[in-house]
Amino acid sequence: MSVKALKPYNFPAKDVRENFPAPLLFIGWEDHLMFGAPVALPLPPDTPFGALGTAVLPATYGYHPDFARIDWSKVEWLKSGKPWQPDATKSLAENGLKHKDVIRFRTPGLNGINGSCN
Repeated sequence: MSVKALKPYNFPAKDVRENFPAPLLFIGWEDHLMFGAPVALPLPPDTPFGALGTAVLPATYGYHPDFARIDWSKVEWLKSGKPWQPDATKSLAENGLKHKDVIRFRTPGLNGINGSCN
């Protein structure tokens, strides 16, 4: 459903990059509805992309039983809903990620608890 403003907005946006300790990156895990929406994480642009699976995401998704079984070499990445091939050796910025970008990852063969997508 589209929304039409009745008059122009005359105030500065509050979600600009400068208002956060680091750029926000939204990350979601496909077929794991225990996490109903992507998480928003403030991550420095120089964070290596490969660190997501080893140092960043365990604190967010690590308690799910599927997480320990992820084969990161087989993960399928999506950026803004489209297939995407990040380079794990490059930084988030070098992979073209910026403030408020949305990425999702799919883990083939891991579809939630007992295949329930939860």
